[in-house]
Amino acid sequence: MWTLREVRVPVLPVGSAPIRVLHLSDLHMAPWQRDKQEWVRSLADLQPDLIVDTGDNLGHRDGIDGIRHAFERFAGIPGVFVNGSNDYYGPVVKNPLRYFAGPSKHTGRAEKLDTAALLEFFDSLGWVDLNNAAGSADIAGTHFEFFGVDDPHKKLDRPELIARAIDELRADDPLGDETWPDRGDAPASRATVSVGVTHAPYQRVLNSFVNHGAQLILAGHTHGGQVCVPGFGALVTNCDVPRKQVKGLSLWWHGMRNAYLNVSAGLGTSIYAPVRFACPPEATLLTLVPENER
Repeated sequence: MWTLREVRVPVLPVGSAPIRVLHLSDLHMAPWQRDKQEWVRSLADLQPDLIVDTGDNLGHRDGIDGIRHAFERFAGIPGVFVNGSNDYYGPVVKNPLRYFAGPSKHTGRAEKLDTAALLEFFDSLGWVDLNNAAGSADIAGTHFEFFGVDDPHKKLDRPELIARAIDELRADDPLGDETWPDRGDAPASRATVSVGVTHAPYQRVLNSFVNHGAQLILAGHTHGGQVCVPGFGALVTNCDVPRKQVKGLSLWWHGMRNAYLNVSAGLGTSIYAPVRFACPPEATLLTLVPENER
């Protein structure tokens, strides 16, 4: 039922060793979903170098225990994450036809979930919180900088905070690509791979990430359309990303620059709309390779 999509992304400096990135999104976990929990646990056998979680992990007031069980084998693997709206509020019954009128809207009927417990668990795994924040890590010999936003679908993204966080991150890195003073005795700059992380791939966020120099952007939220028509594709995206980029790997262009964009179709659905058609639930294993291996 669940599938692993594998792609190669040529973003690493020439001569770098390949890096395996496991992208997880939209688990919408409920306590009875034991098969899904066990399948996600099995992904630890892939031995990824990095895990990126793009939110909507919770799908029920008691979903946190299922997330703990599914993710506990990832302890010790570097990871980064952002939240989706369902990490804050539980699902509610909706008319699915409303999605044809545009992105869904928050309702005051939604139950508030234990977001603090989720963040505490991710912190125990050693993962970096990228909600309107930035961070860096050296992974398999390559230096990465990460920046992310809180859920744009609920307008929790704060462009001014992420811009400040990126500036501070780069100012604190004397060997970064853009920060070392221009002087004769300066050491050679260190090649850096920049990764943007968001739950919902709204165009304003993708464009901002490209402006900040992202080479790779990871997102979820869309469920790949969830219900697709063979030969046509997704009917809705639940945001303003074009339908042709509702899932999978593509190039996102803004101005004269671009970044690879991977949108996960996700591993779950709302418990009130547990239907997919021509759009299987997925995790993604991205193998990052040197940029000359296109």
